[in-house]
Order: sequence, then C-alpha cells, then structure tokens
Amino acid sequence: MNKPRPAAHDTHADTAKVDLRSHDTIAERLESLLELFPEARREGLKIDLEQLRLALGESVDVGKERYGMNWPGKADCFKTIQTPSVATLRPCAEESVNWDSTNNLIIEGDNLEVLKLLQKSYLGRVKMIYIDPPYNTGNDFIYPDNYSESLHTYLEYTGQADAEGRKFGTNTDADGRFHSKWMNMMFPRLYVARNLLRDDGAIFVSCDDSEVCNLRAIMNEIFGEECFVAQFIWKARQFTDTRATTNVSTDHEYILAYSKASSFGMRGTERDESKFANPDNDPRGPWMSRSILGLATRDQRPNLHYDITEPGTRRVFPPNPSTGWRYSQDRMAELVSEGRILFPQKDDGRPREKKFRAEMQSEFIAFRSVIDDVHTADGTQEVRTLFGADVFPFPKPSSLIARIVEQVVGNDDIVLDFFAGSGSTAQAVLEQCARDGEQRRFILVQLPEPVGPGTAADKAGFKTIADVCKERARRVIEALNRLDAETLSMREGTEPDRGFRVYKLAESNFTEWDARVEHDAEALQKQMELHIEHIRDGRTADDILYELLLKSGFPLTTPVEKKTLTGKTVHSVAGGVLLICLEQELTLELIRAIADARPERVVLLDAGFAKNDQLKANAVQTFRTKGVTSFKTV
Repeated sequence: MNKPRPAAHDTHADTAKVDLRSHDTIAERLESLLELFPEARREGLKIDLEQLRLALGESVDVGKERYGMNWPGKADCFKTIQTPSVATLRPCAEESVNWDSTNNLIIEGDNLEVLKLLQKSYLGRVKMIYIDPPYNTGNDFIYPDNYSESLHTYLEYTGQADAEGRKFGTNTDADGRFHSKWMNMMFPRLYVARNLLRDDGAIFVSCDDSEVCNLRAIMNEIFGEECFVAQFIWKARQFTDTRATTNVSTDHEYILAYSKASSFGMRGTERDESKFANPDNDPRGPWMSRSILGLATRDQRPNLHYDITEPGTRRVFPPNPSTGWRYSQDRMAELVSEGRILFPQKDDGRPREKKFRAEMQSEFIAFRSVIDDVHTADGTQEVRTLFGADVFPFPKPSSLIARIVEQVVGNDDIVLDFFAGSGSTAQAVLEQCARDGEQRRFILVQLPEPVGPGTAADKAGFKTIADVCKERARRVIEALNRLDAETLSMREGTEPDRGFRVYKLAESNFTEWDARVEHDAEALQKQMELHIEHIRDGRTADDILYELLLKSGFPLTTPVEKKTLTGKTVHSVAGGVLLICLEQELTLELIRAIADARPERVVLLDAGFAKNDQLKANAVQTFRTKGVTSFKTV
C-alpha cells in the first residue's frame, strides 16, 4: 500500500491522496451487506456472524456437513482475491494500431493482476467474457505451489525482478495436487472477472473432459447454479483420432456458459426463410410443413393416441404407437376444419401441419447446444493463412467465437478474453463487426509466455505468445482494410474501429512503502530515500498519466486532450471532467486557471508544490470555491 508522506502541518489534511491500489471489491460487498443487515455491524466495519445468522434465520446452514466444493488451497484463493494490486499498465503506443481513435485493448501481463487493475475502470461494463484457459492435460502452464500470486511473481517470471527470470513449470498428472493446482489458478480469475460483467452479461469458457466437472462446480459456486445457461458441445475434431488407446475417438470439447443474472437469454438463430412458401396461394400467406408427431407412448399419454380422418375421402390415419400426436383430439379437429393439416397422397404417409410465417412470434429460433460445423482444423488454417506457418498450436477458430459474439454482443458492447492466446477473439470481433456493421470492442489479456525454442513461432521471429497475439490483430486489420478498398464496402457514416491500444503490466510508477523490509536502520533509510523522489526512474509522463487514469476509474481508451494553461501542460480527460497536471513546478496562477476550467476532479503531483504548504492550502481553497468536488495529489 502506498504510504502518504507526512505533511509539514495540518493544511495537508484537506488534500486526499490518489489511491494507487486496485478496486477493493471485498470492501464494496461488505458495505452492501451491512446496508441490508445493519444489525450485524460492529466496530471497525466488522461483521458479527452470530447476529447475521440470527437475522437470516433458517436460511443459514449450520451443519457440520455441507454440500459444496472444496479442495486444498481454496482458502488461499480468497487471500489472493482480497489482496489489491498496486501495479500499473504502461502505454505502448509504438506497438499499437490507431492509438488515438481505437477503443480496443491488448494488454500484456498476468491476467489476475490485470483483472484486478481493471476493476475500477470496467466494473460492470463487460457484456461478454470468452476464455480458452489451459485444459490441464499435463503439459499446461500452471503457477507452481511455492508462489503466492502477486505482481512480484509476474516480475520474476518476466525477468524484471530477477535477472535470470523464474521458470513456470507444467502440471503433470503424477503430481499429487494435479487438479487442485489447476483450480487454484482458475478460481481467483473467474471470481474477479465476474465483477466486470454487466448485469445482462455472460461468460463462456472452453474446456474438455479433463476438468469439465471441476470447472462446472467452480462456476456454480461463483455465478450460482441458477445462472447456468448451457453446456455447449463443440465437435472440435473433424476426423477420427486413430491414436486413441481406448479405441474411442474423443471428438468433442465443451463451452460452459453462465450469466451474471438468471434472466439472461441468447438471441437465437435466424429462421430459415427458404422453408416458407405459398404454392397453393393460401390467403394466410407463406407456410412451411412440419411434423405433428408427439413424444409419448399410448401408456404415457393415451389422450394423444387417436385416429385422424381426412374430410371428403374419409381416409383414416392411425397414430404412431411410439409417439402419438402433438395435439389433443379437440385441437386437432380445429386444425383440420381450418385447413391447417396437410394429408399425404399415399395411404401409408402421415399428415403434417401448415405453420404460417405470419404467426411466428419471433424472428429467431433457439440456438442449438451442439456445434458441429466448425473445427479446430479451421482455426489452424486461419493462423496458417495469416502467418504462412503454424505459429500457434490448436488455436480456437475465430468463427466459433464470432458465433457467440453475434448471439450476445451488440453495438458498443465490450468482449473480454483474459486467456487470449494467439488472438482468435480479436479476429472474431473485428470480422463480425465487418459482417454486420456493429461497433463492438475487445479487451485481450495475454501473458508474455516465451514461445518454445525451434517452434514455428520462434523461427518466424516471435519471442512471446503475446507478440503473436498482437501481430495477428494487426494482420487481420490489414486484411479487412484491403478488402474494404477492393470492394468499396465501407459503409457511409460509420468508421469501423480497426485498431487497438497496447498496455503492459509493470510496477506502479510511484514507489510504494515496502512493509516486508527488515526493520533495521539501513533498510528503513533506503525506504525513506525512495520516497524523497517517489516516481520511478525511466517512467514517462504518459506512464504516469495512464496510471492516474486507471486508478481514477476511467477506461484506458478515454479521450485525453493536452492543453496549455499559463505556459504549463494540463491533460483534460473525458472532455474536461478530470484535469491532470504533472508539472513539477506549480504556481498559483496555474491553479487558478485549472479551477476556472471548472472540472469535477483535479489531480496534481505532490512534487509540484515543492514543500510550499501555503500554495497547497491556497489550491485547496481555490478548487473548493470553484466547485471542484475532488482534489487529490500523488
């Protein structure tokens, strides 16, 4: 946690510090709970569990044996979740595409740290999450047990805190905690990610048989069984696996879908209009023929087993003994009299129903839970086409993800993928927007995991999977732009978002007080020296600006305009709602000019006051007089 430097005197008490920690969702939930049950409040915002239990009455399970999911390390997962991040995301404009105009993000870093950092800016703003996490097949990247997940873990892994870098291992099935390790990796990420979803949002998680049972149990706990949407079966394998030792070719994987609220529903599939026609010029319009067979035997539903007689010919059509009819006898008689039943020409045929298009209540039919027309091989071919080599193994086909995007995500909605891999989700969003003209946004997070030596990615010049992800997005954008130019298909009045901003996870630009240091004079003196000038060496004004933006709750693509007031640079955020000045020498003239712009919020550097307490006191009063609701320093 950042420790504020001691003030010279009480004038500093009116100035708040920018909180450089990630959003504390636990504290937020605690406040919500105490609003509902104020009788459980105790001193220091503590909860009296016994009082809460009494308030809830019989709703509390106090038994020793409870139904639920447990595994070694689960308690530590909650400690990890509750530990705020003090990291930052450094802008990397040189690796970005159309930085100034895009609303898309590709973030390089550990996804748990990044998810925590996104809490303030994107809480409740994401419409859909799609992830394709490690399947835990025995060779997947997993955090080792001796690591407590933190920013320091990531810095060691990427060699920023350890010259040699730490190597993260694989999780073999010979390990006694094979499943627990995977669950300890997944649980905190899913828990934190849920906070980012909108109330009408949903998450889709790819998996296979290795962990589908455990994943579903985790999702039930985090999202609730009532928010289960579907367990889609995806026919991933196109051809039989002749290597199967069991002589069973496992051709499918799963996509587990859960919603933020139980009222969620997918859009559905558009009806096949080609099935409707009007060959007999029926005045009721186009119709299609559909079966009127039922689902029950005579023993199960005897009232649905009866003969249907054709008017005029008096031909009799008995029911199928296994199914009966769809409707009761009285309802069937009405349909016959209205000319809605089609009788076959042959006596051994079966009557069918005329279903009129005009009577369909919806333009869509249910989205099927089995997806069998797109395969892993399609994803491999996509990457091969873009790069001329197989730079990423077994990528998900973008068309698979685009199908879900089309079902769930509308104009200006955000899609998040925090296991981005080669960037299939970016391609899915960009190409789906090109198809239907919607303006969707994506946020991708990918660890800079090194590509294997001697692999196609290594030979192509890529150092990390994150590099592959960024380059894939660039190439998809270039291909779409070329296609627009060739076909002149650009829609008038809409400029598609063909770009992305790159950010990279790093330590905060501001040195925080390290409580782990030894309590001796030399170590403490070193800590004090760090806080004389508490901005890290090598950090730019943009680094500081975007950390303040992120920690102030603004999205990372918020428009920022650079202005000059009294000869000094001031950053105007979101049309002047927030003004940030990073000048090291502040003046009363500048402070008055900032106040005259009437922003809602102001952030200034502490160093800008140069120990001038009177200037700081004047700033507090000036901003208060002009109606500035929040004045903070850092």
